[in-house]
Amino acid sequence: MASRLWATRAASFFRISVPHRGFATVVKDLKYSDCHGWVRTEGNLATVGITDRAQEYLGQIVHVDLFADGCKVKQNKSFGAIRSVYKNSNIYTPISGIVVQVNTKLKKSPHLVNESPYEDGWILKVEMKDSKELNNLMSSDQYSKFCETAFRDRSLLDLLFNRS
Repeated sequence: MASRLWATRAASFFRISVPHRGFATVVKDLKYSDCHGWVRTEGNLATVGITDRAQEYLGQIVHVDLFADGCKVKQNKSFGAIRSVYKNSNIYTPISGIVVQVNTKLKKSPHLVNESPYEDGWILKVEMKDSKELNNLMSSDQYSKFCETAFRDRSLLDLLFNRS
């Protein structure tokens, strides 16, 4: 963060135009949890990952620890951990079910979560236990509003990422 601030000030001093990224990307057709996870559904199959905002908060991701195929996951419970240069954080599944596929590319290339959190950086695919759980998640508009208030207070973000 300090390096970004320094770079922005230097660019301003030298009158160099620096594009501001602004708010993190929120994809319209996904469902979101208050733990900053996302879900894309295709029938009874749910693809799960962390949001752009979450990866931005965590910083450069260096390792992803996940459950194996066949494991059961439960909504809002930890299913693995992400290690970044700055933080270690549990990750929580937004949906219950059985893990049918883990993104094995993340073992060798955990940076995919930073570069493409909604596409190449997906984390797992889950056969949903109960699709009604999707009703407990937020739409993209609801998630954007949630982020506007939640991210004003960094300590709230820490609480969400470090639940017990």
